[in-house]
Amino acid sequence: MTVRLDRFRWWHIDEVLPIEADLFGAEQWSPAMFWNELASGHHYRVALDADGALLGYAGLTVEPGGEAWVQNIAVRRDAQRRGVGRALLEDLLAEATRCGAGSVLLEVAADNAPAQRLYATYGFEPIGVRRGYYQPSNTDALVMRRDTEPVEDGTDHG
Repeated sequence: MTVRLDRFRWWHIDEVLPIEADLFGAEQWSPAMFWNELASGHHYRVALDADGALLGYAGLTVEPGGEAWVQNIAVRRDAQRRGVGRALLEDLLAEATRCGAGSVLLEVAADNAPAQRLYATYGFEPIGVRRGYYQPSNTDALVMRRDTEPVEDGTDHG
């Protein structure tokens, strides 16, 4: 499958809402939550197929102090297991490295084993549990962390 990543823009919000509803049900993000993320200037990407149809989306927040948080990664059900999630995750990790983040963290539903396996293949390790994090289902979130690769900037720091 050909996947093209592009900047998530305000006009994509209407396209991501059905994916949110399908994947996350009552715990889906509202349009206002997406508007807030975009207005805050966070790194958000959409994955598009060769015809420009939206396959998925992902977002990253880089905090002062060198910590980055994956806010979301979602792939339309009929596009899952085709490398779309990997492409989005790799883009977020590259952005975290580019911004100098020393670590990347995320929360994933404790019952979402496929996502946990994907994150583990990229070096994420569980570091804690947030009990009842996802509401209204009261599902626990597994907190996972990965250290980023240092970027060689060509200067002598010695």
